[in-house]
Amino acid sequence: MEPILTRATIQDDAGTTPVDGQPHENLDTYEERRASTQKSDSPVPAGRFPWAALLIMALMGFLLIATEAMPAGLLPQIGAGLNITEGTAGQFVSAYALGTVIAAMPAIAMTRGMRRKPVFLVGIIGFLAANLITAFSTDIVLSLGARLLAGAFSGLLWGMLAGYARRITAPEHAGRALSVACLGTPAGLAVGTPFGSWLGTTFHWRWSFGVLTILTVVTLLLAVFLVPDASGQRAGTRVPLVRVFAIPGVAVVLGVIVCWMLGHNILYTYIGSYLRTASLQLSVEVALVTFGAAAIAGIAITGAVIDKGLRRLVLLSLGCFIAAGVIFSVGQVSVVAVIAAIVLWGVAFGGAAAQLQTAISAASGENADVANSMLGVAFNLAIFAAGVAGAVVISNFDGLVLPVAMAGLAAIALIIAVAGHRTAFPT
Repeated sequence: MEPILTRATIQDDAGTTPVDGQPHENLDTYEERRASTQKSDSPVPAGRFPWAALLIMALMGFLLIATEAMPAGLLPQIGAGLNITEGTAGQFVSAYALGTVIAAMPAIAMTRGMRRKPVFLVGIIGFLAANLITAFSTDIVLSLGARLLAGAFSGLLWGMLAGYARRITAPEHAGRALSVACLGTPAGLAVGTPFGSWLGTTFHWRWSFGVLTILTVVTLLLAVFLVPDASGQRAGTRVPLVRVFAIPGVAVVLGVIVCWMLGHNILYTYIGSYLRTASLQLSVEVALVTFGAAAIAGIAITGAVIDKGLRRLVLLSLGCFIAAGVIFSVGQVSVVAVIAAIVLWGVAFGGAAAQLQTAISAASGENADVANSMLGVAFNLAIFAAGVAGAVVISNFDGLVLPVAMAGLAAIALIIAVAGHRTAFPT
């Protein structure tokens, strides 16, 4: 007798299980249907790597990161231009993060069954409109509303990019595809944020948003012509949000990202405080550019080996984070030691997004878009919490405590990753 399978026992393309408990076809029929689906859904020949499409996704990621972080370097200019306090201007960053947290998961849940390219283009158009409003608005309420909207569309785009990149790439290159698509994150930190701050300081802060708007238009046109379409998630495999969180491995990856990114952002956000306390002849600008360049190297390393050893890569990256925190703590009197720690920190951080998105995508399978929207929410919550926690730390202690907190939180993330090896980071 041929084995009778249920949806509870059939794994999907990425190794997860659609669960409804209803009788399903036998294994041979299922394999034939899955092969047919993969063939019809794949917009590229097996084995071919879609460089152009993935680089366009990386460019969009670059714009998302630059748009989110850039106002932090322009608070005095924004405050003076809108006749508001610097603290109120700081809400440009908070509103963006809040928009991502509020909208990411609902937006992905509503659109996960749709064709990917139309959703991608709508996300870019919405993001473009929000930046355009910010560039011309003279009212703080309208400006903050536009930032909230930009964050919402950012949450949609971040949530779908990982799954989209995997859908247009042959399975054997899935991790590498995510590494290329995630290249925009360190590039945005290394180039986009400092350049936007320089542009706003040298000319006018509105120029920064104007240039981002122009680059978004270019990205939209490139996406129209060069990014292939892909199918959305099949109806039979869609799991409710709460049950996606309960998929084995998803919560573990989210725990790792909260601890890891909280540790990262505590130091990254207040790096100026650390450098001033250490009395080093090293400017914040040089430190951030060095970090960004090292992060680009980190994502290149990740792209080269992620498909062969994800678990080892995650553990090594967290180990480097801890080592960097220790060097920051004991070597604060040496510029050479601090620069070495920045390089180690940047290399470890550079591949983090690709590593964690690959892990959560593998764990959640067909529900990768929803899981990645959760990852985006966790990331932004970590940014928010780091801002608050870092402010408390430097108010009661000094900047030298920041790398200790960074190393401690990275150590917690390492423990979670080791303990979750059966579901989230398999050998």
